[in-house]
Amino acid sequence: QRQILESGGGSVQAGGSLRLSCSISREISRFKFIYWYRQAPGKQRELVAHISHDGGTNYSDSVKGRFTISRDDAKSTVYLQTNSLKPDDTGVYYCYVPGLNWGQGTQVTVSS
Repeated sequence: QRQILESGGGSVQAGGSLRLSCSISREISRFKFIYWYRQAPGKQRELVAHISHDGGTNYSDSVKGRFTISRDDAKSTVYLQTNSLKPDDTGVYYCYVPGLNWGQGTQVTVSS
């Protein structure tokens, strides 16, 4: 049963932008935190950003100032706007909600 569906990934050149979407099959207002993770080839999954139920946000140092996480409770969707992309941002991006199954992720590839 798919509970999380990520989309919006793609291939871009360095400096480009992508808007990732995470559609959740539950009312997201009930969740205290929702997270975006990413996993680069051969590396462990790392936390990129999270957003709280009241809209508070937090980012890893590697993406601070370039990525923006937001939420639309009416659409049960969380977004990750990624700007000024770098080759090091390449990886599979996952949305995570505690208590729900992980989604399949969406691939982001940034070329130099």
